[in-house]
Amino acid sequence: MILVPIIAVLAGFALSAILKLGPVTGTAGIYLGVACLAGLDTMFGGIRSGMEGKFQNDVFISGFIVNVLIAFSVAWMGDNIGQNLVLVAALVFGMRIFSNLGVIRRFVVTKWHDELVRRREQAEKAAQTQNSQANS
Repeated sequence: MILVPIIAVLAGFALSAILKLGPVTGTAGIYLGVACLAGLDTMFGGIRSGMEGKFQNDVFISGFIVNVLIAFSVAWMGDNIGQNLVLVAALVFGMRIFSNLGVIRRFVVTKWHDELVRRREQAEKAAQTQNSQANS
């Protein structure tokens, strides 16, 4: 069910558009930004696992909640001890997002390439069949 993460993101965008929330500034904006990165990481991880045939709704939902809570907690803890741990969370989630996107890209390109090879082989078989029928 690869559509679950995509639908979740679209629902979030729709909800924010319907509620017409203004810009979030200050510390809350920083926490929300880190939470969004955690959510994107979970979404791309869900798409990746769906393409690999390993997607499970409960793992996706629990991963989303845990990632957002951990990201928020790390950012909050960093503020309380005087360290900018938001950058650490952004770096980690950013690396995971790009890693998942790389796997998704390779999967799509490989699938596309395999489809081209399959079509080429079918065309060659059809041409061979026509040639053998014409020679008979």
